[in-house]
Amino acid sequence: MGKKHPDDPRAVVRKLMKKGKVKKKCCRSKSRCKKCPVLALKKAKNDLAKAA
Repeated sequence: MGKKHPDDPRAVVRKLMKKGKVKKKCCRSKSRCKKCPVLALKKAKNDLAKAA
């Protein structure tokens, strides 16, 4: 069986970028947009911490 969650949150964000779900660069708006890579990385780190 394969892994469901990779060990590297950055790899998760890179996959999302390739799929077009996350932008490649943050626009640095005051309230972060839904496609922000900064928020995607934070979410990936939280998901990884919960899975472990």
